[in-house]
Amino acid sequence: MRYCICFEKLLHGDKLPVLGFGVWDSPKDLTTKSCLEAFKVGYRHIDTAQGYSNEKEVGQALKQSGLDRKDVWITSKIWEAGADVDATYEKCLGSVKDIAGDDGYLDLMLIHNAAVGAEPRKKMWLAMERLHAEGKFKNIGVSNYGIGHIEDMKKYAKVWPPAVNQLELHPWLQQREVVEYCKKNDIVVEAYCPLVRNQKKDDATLNEVAKKHGKTTAQVLVRYCIEKGWSPLPKSDNPGRIAQNADVFGFELGKGDLEKLDALPQETPLVLAVDNESVP
Repeated sequence: MRYCICFEKLLHGDKLPVLGFGVWDSPKDLTTKSCLEAFKVGYRHIDTAQGYSNEKEVGQALKQSGLDRKDVWITSKIWEAGADVDATYEKCLGSVKDIAGDDGYLDLMLIHNAAVGAEPRKKMWLAMERLHAEGKFKNIGVSNYGIGHIEDMKKYAKVWPPAVNQLELHPWLQQREVVEYCKKNDIVVEAYCPLVRNQKKDDATLNEVAKKHGKTTAQVLVRYCIEKGWSPLPKSDNPGRIAQNADVFGFELGKGDLEKLDALPQETPLVLAVDNESVP
């Protein structure tokens, strides 16, 4: 069964599929297979990274899928800068080649983590701007950035605001201040680890909401992100769960459900995105 994957507009007019498929921690021998399963049930948005060591496998899935390139949204991320902007440019270009080939492009490239420091962040952004101007990156953005990090970009960025800020987001980690800032500045918010690494599957409130709607706890968590206006990136290598996690467009959480989930105690992100120099 294929599900309706809705779209979120980006600043440059491109349409980001609101539901993405994450491949963090997906073994190389499973990544291609899992991506193909995701395509089969309707996902059209794959989120990978240089640090995941599976960009080539995502590229293989893209080739084997038979889908038109224009119909699939591919995101990757750069973790660390090279020695200078030129070297960083080459590192970024490597992602394009590994995923989409020499003549290909990526729909979105992100700086993976603000914790690398101010100067590496600047080098990465300047390199990404060059690839954006050349059409190799259709959109460029950031991940794990606090408000201060995004404001600091104004000193050197020709492309501002970033198209996306990808953050760890779920009911126990709502990062309200930076999310509100992104909303005010037309920055699309993506939610990684929306399933909380399966650590909250026994939570009483979550299970109460899931039972009410006849859905799994994972489906409720994905739906929660969508109703909060975030683009969730659930990850699984289990075909059944891949399909289940996409089956979230046939129900809505009520106001009371959202209020209960919003009221859950907040935790500290594993990756801190603070406004000075963040640390992993």
